[in-house]
Amino acid sequence: MQKTKTSSTCPVGFDNKKYIKLQSAAINDRIKSFDGGKLYLEFGGKILDDLHASRSLPGFDPSAKIEILKRLKDQTEVIFCISARDIEKKKIRADYGISYEAELLRLIDHLATLGLPTIAVAITCYTDQPSALKFKKQLEHRGIKSYLHTLTKGYPTDVDTIVSEEGYGAQEYIKTTKPLIVVAAPGPNSGKLATCLSQLYHDHQHGIKSGYAKYELLPVWDLSTKHPVNLAYEASTADIGDVNMIDNFHLEKYDIVATSYNRDLAVFPVLKNILHRIVGDDIYYSPTDMGINMAGKCIIDEKIVLEANKKEITRRYLDSLCDYRNGIYGIEVPNRLKSLMDEIGVTVEDRGVVLVAQKTKEIKGSNVVAIEYPPGQFVTGRDTDVLTAPAAAVINTLKYIAGIDDEVHLLSPEKLNSLLQMKQIVYGVTRLNLSDVLTSLAVSQNNNPTIQQALSHLPELKNLEAHSTVMLPPAEIDSLKKLGIHITCTDTFTY
Repeated sequence: MQKTKTSSTCPVGFDNKKYIKLQSAAINDRIKSFDGGKLYLEFGGKILDDLHASRSLPGFDPSAKIEILKRLKDQTEVIFCISARDIEKKKIRADYGISYEAELLRLIDHLATLGLPTIAVAITCYTDQPSALKFKKQLEHRGIKSYLHTLTKGYPTDVDTIVSEEGYGAQEYIKTTKPLIVVAAPGPNSGKLATCLSQLYHDHQHGIKSGYAKYELLPVWDLSTKHPVNLAYEASTADIGDVNMIDNFHLEKYDIVATSYNRDLAVFPVLKNILHRIVGDDIYYSPTDMGINMAGKCIIDEKIVLEANKKEITRRYLDSLCDYRNGIYGIEVPNRLKSLMDEIGVTVEDRGVVLVAQKTKEIKGSNVVAIEYPPGQFVTGRDTDVLTAPAAAVINTLKYIAGIDDEVHLLSPEKLNSLLQMKQIVYGVTRLNLSDVLTSLAVSQNNNPTIQQALSHLPELKNLEAHSTVMLPPAEIDSLKKLGIHITCTDTFTY
């Protein structure tokens, strides 16, 4: 029997067009405030594909920052930073499963297609790591200038040494020509601030009146420390212990309550002192002063934003339980996330796909993935002799959306069994996973209008909620995330 389609359009609580307009104007104003000099703009968070922000602020475009830079591209140059320590540790960007080096090259290539030139890469925290030198050579073979920046002598307590030829003066100077210098990185703790300040020091030694600011998005300064958006920021940084706090410097100076976080507040007195030594005056009186952040002015529906962040915190809690079980985090991370759930008044049971998946597993006796479509209704898929639960769930959801009867096979049992036999011989697999099935559907669609109909609805899977009754292999998680599905798992080993 065919089922009725319902639109899965994600409700919008954030005005992205307004944000791009306001944030672009605020950056331009900050450039002008430095009286013909340069602005080194440190980019907090991800410069491209900011998926956390798009989940926390429904309506925020993950590429909004790039759209802003495109508006400013005639006056913009880009410096990327990457820590030699991260290169040495082979650090991975979790949402894509690629190394920081690969992510950096991806960002450089993407910006180049938009007319945003990367003038240099600063390899920071360099202490003779061979892998850093190898990456430097790789950059040079691509025609990208790279610079080695060591640890700043005297940092953070000896300001006299920091702001001297022994400190920032010892770092290689990156020559720039445009008024806006964006300083970005493939991940956190990449040395962006140190790079900005060393450039500031060199510029002022050359008589260039440059300034510094920070492109901020989360936490949002003009929302309370307990606002769901800011609590979701805490959830996203639970592993490094970020905590939202009132900016006491801003409150004392302006009698205005503003939200900052512990690391920015802790470092501000030192940073203010360093900036004063370089520039010769106090240009900022609080961490909030330094930031450029217009996000709070672009929230248009508090209720939608509240619900989105309840979901975000719950998802991160479930993810952290799996990471704890896999030995990635200690128990303090899930405990911290559980306390945030308590603060916002949400439980795991509020995530409907969890209950549906668990109940279906009890009935069917096998691993299950549940997908919520439309809101309040659910489609499930379970492990079979041929398919994994994620593959079955996605096929069933596509059939549901397209109005294709349950009894219709998108791929014939004979074709699936033939493919499975081949994969068993070559790879020793026991079932076809989601990637196998999507590939097979793609190559079969030209001669099958029903498959074409089902695949035409793939974009509608974006932003759907899903849950698995077991911890899924990384390849399955990756496939679901690439479809835009918000997948969580029960912290149970079965695969």
